[in-house]
Formats: sequence, C-alpha cells, structure tokens
Amino acid sequence: MVTLTRAEGTWTGDLDLTRRSIALALAGGYAVAAYSAEADPIHTDETGLITEAVEIQAADRKIPGYLARPAAEGRHPVVFVNSEVFGVHEWVKDICRRLAKAGYVALAPDLFVRTGDPSKTTDMKVVMDIVKAQPEAQVLGDTTASLKYLAAQPFANMKRLGVTGFCWGGGATWRCCETFPEFRAGVAWYGPLKAGPYPRTPPLDGVKDLHCPVLGLYGGQDKGIPAADVEAMREAIKAAGKSAEIIVYPDSQHGFLADYRPSYDAKASADAWAKMLAFFKAHGVA
Repeated sequence: MVTLTRAEGTWTGDLDLTRRSIALALAGGYAVAAYSAEADPIHTDETGLITEAVEIQAADRKIPGYLARPAAEGRHPVVFVNSEVFGVHEWVKDICRRLAKAGYVALAPDLFVRTGDPSKTTDMKVVMDIVKAQPEAQVLGDTTASLKYLAAQPFANMKRLGVTGFCWGGGATWRCCETFPEFRAGVAWYGPLKAGPYPRTPPLDGVKDLHCPVLGLYGGQDKGIPAADVEAMREAIKAAGKSAEIIVYPDSQHGFLADYRPSYDAKASADAWAKMLAFFKAHGVA
C-alpha cells in the first residue's frame, strides 16, 4: 500500500492506494494524489470537436496548453480554464471537452510548467511546492499571453469571453475577474478566498476591482474554506456594490465536481454545471 501525504493535513475521503490504482491513474493522466480506485471518471468523447495540444508564447518561454473547441466553422464564445492544483491532467482536459460540447472554445494553459507536473506525484507536499512556486505576476502574465493567443485564432469570439477554474484555479478565477476587463463573466469553483499558501492577492482583498459578474460555487463541508470566509466574501461584494453571488451546496465537500475522486457529488455537480452555463449565457458568454 502507498499512503498519500498532504501538506495541509488529511482531506476527507483520503484513501490508501494500491500500486495498481496509482498505475491506472498515471496511465490515464489523472492526479494520483486524489485518485480513488472506486472512482468512475467521466470521459467526454471528441465527436464534433477539435482538440489539440497548443503552445502559447509567454514572456520568458512557450507554455503548453490544452484546447478543445467545436468543429463547426465560425467564431465561438471562449472560456479560459484555470486548473486545480494538479495541473492540466485528464480531468481538466475533459472539462475543456465538456465546455466545447456546450459550444465553447476552452483553453487550459499549464501555469505550473516551469516547476513541475503536480499530477505525477502522490506527495501533496510536492504538489503544493510546485503550485506555491508560481508568483502572481507570472500567472497573470501567462493569462495575458493566453488571451493574446486566443485573440489570434479565427475560431475564437473574444467579445464573448468567460473564465472558470477549480480549487487553486477557483481563486485564480476571482483574480482574473479582478484584473482583466476582457472577461464578461467568471465562475469560480471552491476557490480559496482569503490569504493562504499561494503568493497572490487574496480574492477577498480584490473585490473592489471586479470588472465583471462572478458566480462562486462552494461546498458546505469544505474543510479548507469555512463558512466564515464565504460570508466575508458576500459582505465584501455587497459593500463594494459588485455583481457577484455565491451558492453553497451544504452537503458537498471541496472538489465536489471532480468525478475522479471521493469528494465527487453527482447531484450537486449537475446542478452547479447547469448554473454555470446559465450564468455565462445570462452575461453574454454564449
């Protein structure tokens, strides 16, 4: 047996994984640190889609990314995807395909590439060390480069641009909406709101700078994002007079959309995914 270690302690649903489970996770590109032998990851087929690995010219180097889009001709609305702490692994790629099936051009850049691949380790300290090594200026610079890349593509309608993200990427989504006026709407999935281990401005501190409406999707049983943080964010949004709302699924844990790990909540995920698509459509990202 291999016991997984996490920098911030045990997560609800932690499992000891057999070597076979880890081998399966690695083969599928799933984040081994959160993989469950009992999980049944969703795989979205590529029928009607074009998917590809792309290279994005950043300030200091090219960074890889995964892009999925409808095969139909014409320009399509765009969703920029911020990955969770495990990077652009198969689940994040599948999220891009799901968005492409809904009619979007979806791009997930590898924002951790300079320091490693967090999906290939069972040690959460290594994962966190990789993620914490990304300064905010670099992440925002890579985001700028990714938007420039998208703007040059004939299939991307940048007038209908949204952003989403998960876990670390949920926090990055709040920061995108607080930084870039290009985004018309953002949907942040269980992203940290206050100061934490990541070298970035806490989303709570940047609410006054929000450029677009944001929908936050959170779990009531999330051990890392307490209800007090959510309430503080709601109060900050109200005080700043910004258009943003937070929905909490009371019985859901952190990572409730991640169908490859034990925290997955199928009912909450289906409801939240529908709310995300409706939110994008309501705010011109469709």
